[in-house]
Amino acid sequence: MNIIDELTWRGAINQMTDEAGLRKLTEEKKISLYCGVDPTGDSMHIGHLIPFMMLKRFAAAGHHPVVLIGGGTGAIGDPSGRKTERQLQTMEKVQANAAKLRAQFAHLFGEEDRITFVNNADWLSKIDVLTFLRDYGKLFSVNVMLAKDVVASRLDAGISFTEFTYQILQSMDFEHLFSTYHVQLQIGGADQWGNITAGTDTIRKIHGSTAEAYGLTIPLMLKADGTKFGKTAGGAVWLDPEKTSPFEFYQFWLNQDDADVVKYLKYFTFLGQEEINALAEAVQKEPEKRAAQRRLAEEVTVFVHSKEALAEAQRITEALFHGSIEELSERELLQAFGNMPTVEVSATEKDVVNWLVDAGIYTSKRQAREDVAHGAVTINGVKVKQAEEIVYPHKNSHGKFVVVRKGKKKYTLAKIKQ
Repeated sequence: MNIIDELTWRGAINQMTDEAGLRKLTEEKKISLYCGVDPTGDSMHIGHLIPFMMLKRFAAAGHHPVVLIGGGTGAIGDPSGRKTERQLQTMEKVQANAAKLRAQFAHLFGEEDRITFVNNADWLSKIDVLTFLRDYGKLFSVNVMLAKDVVASRLDAGISFTEFTYQILQSMDFEHLFSTYHVQLQIGGADQWGNITAGTDTIRKIHGSTAEAYGLTIPLMLKADGTKFGKTAGGAVWLDPEKTSPFEFYQFWLNQDDADVVKYLKYFTFLGQEEINALAEAVQKEPEKRAAQRRLAEEVTVFVHSKEALAEAQRITEALFHGSIEELSERELLQAFGNMPTVEVSATEKDVVNWLVDAGIYTSKRQAREDVAHGAVTINGVKVKQAEEIVYPHKNSHGKFVVVRKGKKKYTLAKIKQ
């Protein structure tokens, strides 16, 4: 199957500058293509995954991906999708973020001989203002730039000259990669269409109207209910395990709605049509088994983290489902309960009723005593049977935590002051 046909089946294409030309090009030879990300933060989130998984799909088809980290453009700020000016970061912060993003990409793509990493600071920082205005500024019509959605949407609120020139800088990137690395295709989100087409136009103005340069964008990712994909009550779902633990990451995918899960299997996994179609059928016939959600969660967690991280996330999930958390490690306890209600306590080794009240988990000893008597309280995964039982830290927490459960699902993590 041609790579364009596969992407179309997966619903992963929003617009192409020349579908017939790109299809012909990818059938005739192996091409180089790129996607860029600005280091405005020190981690990507799952919204970034889609275009870079596109690069991975092209790589699987024998094409060569180039990842551009915007050490130069990140110092300026892309106005796309924003209503106000971006707060500029220090160059030190931009460089530190760029290093972290490169490490994430290296993890996702594996062997570095299968991918080229570039940083546009390497060429943009060497261009003086007169060269910029004479060699590049002359190629751009202000009228055309004003008509681009990314700029037009900001005119009422106002846009600085700095952000206004962003599309010129991105066009310079495409032209530089076209000339230096023979890159013929740029991929980006739907909001990058104006910047991408500015790049293909620039290449043709410099290299002639027959220059083969193409652009492809992915659709804006929305859930079935029309809301934005990738957000949770706690904020964005990050690829950095220190920001979003592998357990939380796994749970995000596991809890996707039946109406969305097949679309996400096509977007976010490398499973083939036959298996995805079988999972789609399972969603219709046996939705209660959530086979598609489990497969989705497994595939994306392994891709972003590792098989070991998946096993850990599944172990925590199983322990929470059955309430059997007594064997979890300190690391697993933090993943499972780090974002749940937390209290600080000065000590343990006190009878459970007094300890629960002193910790603020209960407001009255009477209610605590009643719940204990009815078997509604567990400490560190073990049901409390008598009000006189003594509370100790979880055996694997090195004296740091006590995990309390009230009823079936209401957990509290008590952190012991050291």
